[in-house]
Amino acid sequence: MAVAVITGGSKGLGRALAAGLAERGWDLVIDARTPEVLDGAARELAEYGTRVVAVAGDVGDAAHRSRLVEAARGLGGLDLLVSNASALGAEPLVRLEELTPDGLRAALETNVVAALGLVREALPLLRAAGKGTVVTVSSDAAVEAYPTWGGYGASKAALDRLSAVLAAEEPGLRVWAVDPGDMRTDLYAAAVPGDEEERPAPSEVVPAFLRLLDERPASGRYSAPALAGEVR
Repeated sequence: MAVAVITGGSKGLGRALAAGLAERGWDLVIDARTPEVLDGAARELAEYGTRVVAVAGDVGDAAHRSRLVEAARGLGGLDLLVSNASALGAEPLVRLEELTPDGLRAALETNVVAALGLVREALPLLRAAGKGTVVTVSSDAAVEAYPTWGGYGASKAALDRLSAVLAAEEPGLRVWAVDPGDMRTDLYAAAVPGDEEERPAPSEVVPAFLRLLDERPASGRYSAPALAGEVR
């Protein structure tokens, strides 16, 4: 059975993607910082009849990252690593003149440094999987300049570059940086509180991710809204 590790898997896009994979019979390792929320998500995902391992912790912690990979090894290997956990750097988002260096460091630590650390831990299992795949959840803020999104966008741009270089260095893997587009998530609500504009639920974005897994296009950067538009 295929095995996926999804960081930030207790809610939002991570939770929705985990459900989409569980529905297809994937075994899962998910993480989050809040054990109660994580355990609830794991119980719901297990109702699909797959094995689900919940590992509470922070992806910024190297020991936690090792536990995630060991959990995948315990399920038989690792086919898909999804770096979905993200930090904004400031909540709500602020202009660069107000963004503290510590805030920027926090965004870089979660969105870039932790993602690299997890990839390094997981590479032996991904290489052995035959069709090992890495998905890094990016953002349109990585390529577009929106006021107040500077720190977050910079971290996602760095993650995009890391993903591109990983793809060049690991031609045996698929490495996709995926911009999910606008979504109705807790992260967005924390970034821009009070924004009442209607946005898609994370579950509406999942088909684009599943399409990538089905069609396995070349490594690169993809937009979920564009993929979904082509599906219709």
